Amino acid sequence: MYAIIETGGKQYKVTEGDIINIEKIDNKESVTFNNVLMVSEGDKVSLGNPFLTSVKVTAEVIDNGKAKKVLVFKQKPRKGYRKLRGHRQQFTKVKIKSINIK
Repeated sequence: MYAIIETGGKQYKVTEGDIINIEKIDNKESVTFNNVLMVSEGDKVSLGNPFLTSVKVTAEVIDNGKAKKVLVFKQKPRKGYRKLRGHRQQFTKVKIKSINIK
């Protein structure tokens, strides 16, 4: 069984026991995802319009961290203009505990 959830403007395909990195959230212990787009149980597939109201995915927060640095380099030709910026996106690592279907 797997589900497709939406959080932080992104969509993730998850199964029970998966560990994924999502956009940073402030909750320290557990998270419930209500924005479930699709659930598949073997051959049975349920699609939401846009979300399934009877399905919830629960997860345990493992850690908060920062991703690797992404360098952004700007340059204008023949003008002597160069700018280097770095960015580290914050994330929350979660472990999917269960996919609950009512």
